[in-house]
Amino acid sequence: MPVVTLTATLIRSAECPKGRSKVDYFDTKATGLLLEVRTSGRKTFYQRYIDRRGVERQYKIGTADVLTLEQARRKGRAVKAEAFLGPDPQLQRRELRASLTLAELVQSRYLPYVKEYKRSWKTDETILRLHILPALGRLYLDEVTPERIGDLVRTMRVKGYAVGTTNRVVILLRYVFNLARKWKIAGVNENPTGTLQLAPEAHRERFLTAEETRRLLLSIAADENRTAANSILLLLLTGARRNEITHAEWAHLDWRKRTLLVPRSKSGKARKITLNGQALALLKSIKRTKGNPYIFPSPDTKRPSPSLYHPWHRIRQRAGLPDLRLHDLRHSFASFLVNSGVSIYVVQDLLGHTQLKTTQRYAHLTGETLQDAAEVVSAVVDRAGELPAVWLRP
Repeated sequence: MPVVTLTATLIRSAECPKGRSKVDYFDTKATGLLLEVRTSGRKTFYQRYIDRRGVERQYKIGTADVLTLEQARRKGRAVKAEAFLGPDPQLQRRELRASLTLAELVQSRYLPYVKEYKRSWKTDETILRLHILPALGRLYLDEVTPERIGDLVRTMRVKGYAVGTTNRVVILLRYVFNLARKWKIAGVNENPTGTLQLAPEAHRERFLTAEETRRLLLSIAADENRTAANSILLLLLTGARRNEITHAEWAHLDWRKRTLLVPRSKSGKARKITLNGQALALLKSIKRTKGNPYIFPSPDTKRPSPSLYHPWHRIRQRAGLPDLRLHDLRHSFASFLVNSGVSIYVVQDLLGHTQLKTTQRYAHLTGETLQDAAEVVSAVVDRAGELPAVWLRP
């Protein structure tokens, strides 16, 4: 254990004696600083220090082919100061080594956890896989900063993603990091989404006109993917949610009562979709796949389609309705009913809403319907007699 005054020349010429695996050269100018020289020729600076519990520890500073002697001495002094004034630098290093990347946290802890209770975990998995992990997954948790999340959101907006989609990215990351803090995961002291504000969302209501409905029906009829086209047509005829139709099973059909059972709806409860004549005729025209319980199985996977995105995109483009969303078919179903004079309470039941205010958001009244309603009052007054002349004076 030689004690020497380390110099650049000595460091270059230092060798490990024969018969030994390594030798340590302690510096006389910096207490605790040593140069480890191995038989392989590798030379590494270390700093020995006493932690707050009185235990001697050794901290690896770096290799001599990267650091200068002065840099090693400066870092050594900082290590001793940290050990005396603050957290143990060796403990900090172990914590950093134990830290997970965002991708590792998602795969090892988050997804297994939410699969146990969250019905929408597949949506989380999709957002993580398509948007979050490609941009942030390789980063350690303490490297995921508000600035990096903000950059991801801005990049998505430049690519044309809706505000609702970018907000869901922030909301999901907020939940992931809240759980990481609850689980006391190394490297997570603060939630990096804490200072980020969600962008205001403009609620967009889109309803089909009679002419648009005609074009859409023609496009559905012309589509080559008949399974997808039929499921989309049934969405329009029933006002059901996408998954309620794509996951529908033959065993849940009651031909006599003209209903389709949804064992577990969005509310978590079972509900029944009422089938009109055209919906029944459509279902009767579909050839059942032997041994497959689903009404609309994917031709490739034999399982329900996860999104219907590609056939729907093709259908709406062909119909000249590029801005029409699949969920707008549900809006239009409600609009058709309300404009035909059906009670809002009946519409609420048909849509499976638990609160009337949700149905009211879907219930779009056309100008013609409003005008006709206003004329009802005019007719009542007319039957009661002419208005006094003073009321009609301009």
